[in-house]
Amino acid sequence: MKVQDTLKELETVAEKKAIRVSYENIGGELGAGGLCKVKGQHRVIVDKRATDGEKVNVLAQALAQFPLEDVFMSEETRALIARNAGLKKPS
Repeated sequence: MKVQDTLKELETVAEKKAIRVSYENIGGELGAGGLCKVKGQHRVIVDKRATDGEKVNVLAQALAQFPLEDVFMSEETRALIARNAGLKKPS
């Protein structure tokens, strides 16, 4: 699957889980973005200057924090999210 197709699928999964995804200029050394909660709603903010691969990783890491059994997606995307679940930093 192409990176752009994976990115679109991850955006669709986020939408189905009511997680807003926005692409913004993130200044400094903050990385390519991540998950946050704004006014009670989960949101993934992604640096719009990041590569498509970095955007995919940010979204996969964010989605790995949610139960996704009820969402249809390709096996390749599900495996990507599962791999990113192991990358979460311990609390």
